[in-house]
Amino acid sequence: MNSGPRQGGKRPTHSPAAPPAASPAAGHRRAASTAAPRSPAKPREPISRGAGARQRVLQAALQVLDEHGLPGFTMEAVARRAGASKATLYRHWSTAGALMVDAMDATFQPFPVPDTGRVETDVAQLLTAFVTLLEHTPFPRLLAAFIDAAERDPTLATLHADLTRRRREPLLAALTRARERGQLPSQLDPELAVDLLTSPFFYHRFIAHRPIPPSLVNDVIAHVLGTTKRQAADDHAAAASTPATGSARPNHRTHHRPST
Repeated sequence: MNSGPRQGGKRPTHSPAAPPAASPAAGHRRAASTAAPRSPAKPREPISRGAGARQRVLQAALQVLDEHGLPGFTMEAVARRAGASKATLYRHWSTAGALMVDAMDATFQPFPVPDTGRVETDVAQLLTAFVTLLEHTPFPRLLAAFIDAAERDPTLATLHADLTRRRREPLLAALTRARERGQLPSQLDPELAVDLLTSPFFYHRFIAHRPIPPSLVNDVIAHVLGTTKRQAADDHAAAASTPATGSARPNHRTHHRPST
């Protein structure tokens, strides 16, 4: 049986229920939500131009290299850390390797060349600064990653060799000057002497992973340059009397009266 209305009758009509009156507060909330939508989070301000911006990118590059090593060193990672775009980085550095070289070169500058009048004191100052760099800065971890990258990339290897050559110049200058002054034998090979003076510190830090003994500076100077251990120890103490600062560019300008 049909349950609908009887034939001939009118279907009852039902007016839709009127919506409840909105309260004034609700109306204000709806108006606010449509008139002033929530603004999106403000994007990070792009890196500005100039020397300060460049330094910011170089610092970010070393931070990424220190924290993530060579596998994590990418232009994307450095751009994120510096708050810059990849396009900005690529305008200045064509590859991640070129950025790595610039970051290392700008942060770890060669030491100033001392001239105290005594070759043993000059060399002690330079080696003491080098020990500070190895023991109190991120330099060893960064250098290890840098060497790893240079082994894989011939172009980067060439840049690394040039950077290393410039880092050797202070010791070479001190030894060459001392030879010209007659303080060292005329047959001394400064290049070989630099190898012999610095190798024990690299060996302790990177190969043997042993602490560098406090006496190593004066022991190495005594053996390589032929000075007595007592004189080398005195020169080492004089060099250490000016402690290294926390700077990435240790500067030990200890002034001594030239010997007569």
